[in-house]
Amino acid sequence: MNEAQVNDVIQRWRNTPEDDLKPEDYQHFQSIGKACLSQGKTTQLLQFIQDDNNKVIVRFMGNTLLSPLLHQILTKEKDCDLCQTAFTYLTQSCCPNRAVHSLLELIKDTDPGAISETILVLTPHLQTVVLRLDAEQAASLGGSLSSLHSQLSRLPVPYMAEQEQGDPYGLGRCCSALTTFTKPFVEKVKLNSSKWVVTKEDEALRVEILKFCMRSLREPLLEAQLEKNRGSALWLFADDIMRTLCEALEPLPDILFFNSLRKHVPDNDQSLESRACVAYLLFVLQITTDSFPAVFSPIFILQCNMQFIDQMLHSKKESHILKGLALYTKSLKTVEDRSLSVELLELSIFCSVSQKLCCILRECPIKHLKESALQILQMFIDRLDAEAKHKFFRCMLKTSNHSGIEGFIVKNIRNEVEFSLKSGNENEWFLGPELSPLLGLVLCLPQGPETDLLNNMDKIMESLNLLRYLLIRGKELTIHTEVWAELCRLRDEYLKMLQFCLRLSRTYYSSQLKSLLEDCKLKAQEARAAARDKALLQKIKLKQEKVSSLSPEAQHQVLQSAMVTFDLMESLIIRIEEITAERITI
Repeated sequence: MNEAQVNDVIQRWRNTPEDDLKPEDYQHFQSIGKACLSQGKTTQLLQFIQDDNNKVIVRFMGNTLLSPLLHQILTKEKDCDLCQTAFTYLTQSCCPNRAVHSLLELIKDTDPGAISETILVLTPHLQTVVLRLDAEQAASLGGSLSSLHSQLSRLPVPYMAEQEQGDPYGLGRCCSALTTFTKPFVEKVKLNSSKWVVTKEDEALRVEILKFCMRSLREPLLEAQLEKNRGSALWLFADDIMRTLCEALEPLPDILFFNSLRKHVPDNDQSLESRACVAYLLFVLQITTDSFPAVFSPIFILQCNMQFIDQMLHSKKESHILKGLALYTKSLKTVEDRSLSVELLELSIFCSVSQKLCCILRECPIKHLKESALQILQMFIDRLDAEAKHKFFRCMLKTSNHSGIEGFIVKNIRNEVEFSLKSGNENEWFLGPELSPLLGLVLCLPQGPETDLLNNMDKIMESLNLLRYLLIRGKELTIHTEVWAELCRLRDEYLKMLQFCLRLSRTYYSSQLKSLLEDCKLKAQEARAAARDKALLQKIKLKQEKVSSLSPEAQHQVLQSAMVTFDLMESLIIRIEEITAERITI
């Protein structure tokens, strides 16, 4: 199409009402614009767009030029500044409804390799267009925030502080851009909230910003290592989200404790994750604590936070688990020792969180998470009163199915007995008749005579230490006749069964050790023979392929370690028998 024909078409468009424009007119207009850009006629295109004679054309069809202009801007080809100027003019001049639709399409079709660049370029223009809307501004804002966040969530969240400082994928810059984008709408919500009467459109605007905040709390803030990167772009984004919630949307107690979001945000796992992040930012990182009322008791806050802790510990992501453990630690620190009653422990959420802590201790391969979980478990035990401790210990001994955890619990039982023996601390749970059923769970072997002593070593060693301690403190316990009689009965049965298991285990492991030594001698002989006769070498190699995956040296070390463990158990048994004999003599 030559220049005269183009001018004729443009003249026709100037004289055609919007309703008479056809789809092919829009396509034709876009094709002319693309041709100008590809031919380096960006200046002429800009002049056309800014020409007052073309205002009507630009208003109705200018949005079709946003896509080719954005391509030129992102590829940083020639006339990039002119393209930026044209893009800005179009977003200020086009029909805002059409422009919003076009911009959202551009965001939806973002190239995976240009997510941050696209967001950074489009957010200022999208803000301009949405602010120009008179009606349905809330719906357009909601669509814009949803589209922007869906692209933001595709960016990898930095794990190390160095990664965040470099911001290679632009996540920090995009978060800052979204903060700037939402600012005028947040200010409008603040202003509207001070009115006597709030319109439906005002309330709809508030709800859309609230939804965006809750999405952002889940992604990327729940993933981010904010505690390590204070003052970073993601930290500032978290601070902005929390202050927006406090100042313009919902009081934090309503979000955390009374879940006022149900009417706006579906009450599902995603909502719970968002609220969990609010709790973490508030209580652990102390963001917006100045806006949180100091009227709630530490025990009430702990009880409310348990659902968030449970949700985060349920995750398989390290960042979520870390936040759950940190929130649990912070919630427990403000609670006094021995102040949590058994009624609180009976709430199912406390049992669920304890099970997840045990799961981390049993299965998690990450050392620092296991260490944190164990410290928190001890802190939780310290906060329980005597009756709650007794019930918790019984539950753990029955359900943990892990010798290390059971040994940890038995050690705590010993500590509680020692505490109860001090003047003024007497109680029925660890010094009276309620101690007997607890000892029954401690002084027993899970599989009877078939118990694997090595796999149950931690519990057995702690159980023997507890038994030795109780016998040494027998003078204080004999005043409780029933407890002392039951302890003696359990002692006799437990030691008898344990000695029987030790004899079986020693016999088995001694034979294994002897067999290993003989096998090593045989292999040494075969090796010497192989040096003399190369023909036997291949046969020896075939034999070696069938040997255990552990080297003979490692197997020997394991077996020797087992024998040492049996020696330790036997020495404790002997000491317990000596104490028993001394008491009988006295």
